[in-house]
Amino acid sequence: MRTSNHLIGLLNFLTFLLSIVILGGGIWLSSRANSTDCLKFLQWPLIVIGASIMVVSLAGFAGACYRNTFLMWLYLFVMFFIIAALIGFIIFAYAVTDKGSGRPVLNKGYLEYYLQDYSGWLKDRVVDESYWAKISSCIRDSKVCSKTGRTFNGVPETYDMFSMRKLSPIESGCCKPPTECGYVYINETLWNPGSGLAATNLDCSRWSNDQEMLCYQCDSCKAGVLGSLKKSWRKVSVINIVVLILLVIFYVIGCAAFRNNKKIDNDEPYGEARMTKTQPSRIHL
Repeated sequence: MRTSNHLIGLLNFLTFLLSIVILGGGIWLSSRANSTDCLKFLQWPLIVIGASIMVVSLAGFAGACYRNTFLMWLYLFVMFFIIAALIGFIIFAYAVTDKGSGRPVLNKGYLEYYLQDYSGWLKDRVVDESYWAKISSCIRDSKVCSKTGRTFNGVPETYDMFSMRKLSPIESGCCKPPTECGYVYINETLWNPGSGLAATNLDCSRWSNDQEMLCYQCDSCKAGVLGSLKKSWRKVSVINIVVLILLVIFYVIGCAAFRNNKKIDNDEPYGEARMTKTQPSRIHL
């Protein structure tokens, strides 16, 4: 087996390992969708891309091992479109999570999330009533708010302790009323009305001490979901960019190795007429 076959086989093996990374990112997003982010269709493009790379790299590896030109050509052809799809997914992920972030609150460790800070396709999906009914139900079923409670030596944390915590976007937006509403802290998910209700923030009247309601219908909760999605997608996108760079490098090297593999045994460039001699020519004096 020629050196180029070994190189193509090695590149396909490395590509297979990279597909595991992409697939792992999709599975991680899926687990987040089931337990935290609760938007369950966004991870599937990444899972499909990862699975496709895995299958194609195995085909290319088999083609290199058995010197099957068709399989190696198929690997390079399909991988081009997969790389293009991965580029498109990365651009899409950054585009839909470009706007919006949490706002710092004076003397608080957590951020506040406002729906008006977000815009675009992803926001429209989240605020859609049919989607939000499923998302809010998922958040409720995940018990994320009930898990925010903490005790120290058997004593529940005080408001000062709670206010210094770095809450997740969903914990901040869905599990407590907005700070500007002036609610009085009882515990992490139980707040009594105070004297500083902000009339301009409709979420102040949407808060409920009913543990099945809390702020699940608040705009801050929807903004918290968007903030959580942004954090998740940005983490995965950084990994995807690194994987994409490696895939492009492997693809270019693979193309060069495949081209070299198409040369005939006497090192004539592929495409030139191949001459086969059964006997060495004799020199006549």
